[in-house]
Amino acid sequence: MANKRKTVYCCSECGNETPNWAGKCPACGAWNTLTEVALDPGSGRRGSGAARAAAVGKAQPLSELNTSEEIRFSTGIPEFDRVLGGGAVVGSLVLVGGAPGIGKSTLLLQMCASTGNGRRILYVTGEESQRQLKLRATRLGVDGGDIYVLAETDLDTIIAAVDELQPDIAIIDSIQTISDGDVTSAPGSITQVRECTMRIMRLSKEKRLSVFVVGHINKEGSIAGPKVLEHMVDCVLYFEGERSTSFRILRAAKNRFGSTNEIGVFEMEDHGLKCVENPSEMLLSGRPENSPGTCVACVIEGTRPILAEVQALVTPSQYNAARRSNGIDYNRAAMLLAVLDKRGGLSVGSCDSYINVIGGLSLDEPAADLATTLALASSYLDRPLGADLAAIGEVGLSGEIRSVSALNQRLSEIYRLGFKRCVIPAHVRDDIRKYDGLQLIPVKTISEAIAVVLPRER
Repeated sequence: MANKRKTVYCCSECGNETPNWAGKCPACGAWNTLTEVALDPGSGRRGSGAARAAAVGKAQPLSELNTSEEIRFSTGIPEFDRVLGGGAVVGSLVLVGGAPGIGKSTLLLQMCASTGNGRRILYVTGEESQRQLKLRATRLGVDGGDIYVLAETDLDTIIAAVDELQPDIAIIDSIQTISDGDVTSAPGSITQVRECTMRIMRLSKEKRLSVFVVGHINKEGSIAGPKVLEHMVDCVLYFEGERSTSFRILRAAKNRFGSTNEIGVFEMEDHGLKCVENPSEMLLSGRPENSPGTCVACVIEGTRPILAEVQALVTPSQYNAARRSNGIDYNRAAMLLAVLDKRGGLSVGSCDSYINVIGGLSLDEPAADLATTLALASSYLDRPLGADLAAIGEVGLSGEIRSVSALNQRLSEIYRLGFKRCVIPAHVRDDIRKYDGLQLIPVKTISEAIAVVLPRER
């Protein structure tokens, strides 16, 4: 009697398998995430118990483990190194995700030319032919070096190529195109992505091979495939930006070897990506002077302060109030509007309000509250704050201005870029360093801040 083909239902969020379909995953509680996956009764790589026991490594005491050797190396791209925590780690598995055409393959191909130091690189492309990759490499100026290209989607063939070449770095573009012959589902399915990533992870750890894997994102903006994919890898990077603009931001969502607060800023040019060493100047370039509804905020991204321009537009409306925010959390923007209405004395509740952060930067830090509120007040009163003004502070529900961390570091960046005035909280936790030519304006409440920087016209 022939073996009957079996199916299970796999959750795209947590990877849990269940024999029957349900609207809600019994493991993680997510709704409408179970998809049917066919199983082959004869497939599997588990092997016998003796073989598995022989493959298990010997446990060692923690005190005897040696970590003295250098485990990092530079990618040759300073902004890339910053996001990775100081460079790539030997034997790590890095997942780079982003929208189509944002520049993921370009970044990794430029890394091939910049890494150097005699490292051998294997570039596996599952989406392009070798000729297409060569044409793009020529356009980017990537030529020479110990770089090998393999156009293949079968995982066994890729592992055989790794065994033959013994590279130091492997790049797989992309994980959604790779398939395992022992898994019956189609490439890009939940089971294929999970099993292929698991085998690549074992290969990376066993051979101390640094692997960079490109991953596509879905319409929600997360990595396509099972959520467990992000748990398996060592580092998850998101390449963000608008395709209509030339600037790109590389952000770490997970990093076992460094901080997840660092960002890398790039500019897409004709010959590839260029590092932006001074993001503040880039984000403030082209800023209108003496225009109502604009204010400069200073946020800390990782270890460096970055200045960003917050723009606001408040206009009377005869309909229900509309609030649109880009770069600032919608709920945070609604809260600031409520505080401005109740504590600031400005009737913005009956107005349409729009908030935008220039350059595609996301301001998640409360230190940008004061600048956002002043930009809203400036637009409502139709009076400019002045191009030489910046603001730092968190706004509370009572309208008070609260202190923020690393205030001296923020003020140093504001002073370096030539600003003359800065609104800061009156109560600060640190000793404030004085800067010649930079006037500090301490305020206690949002109403006091509006009265000082936006005085009534006489």
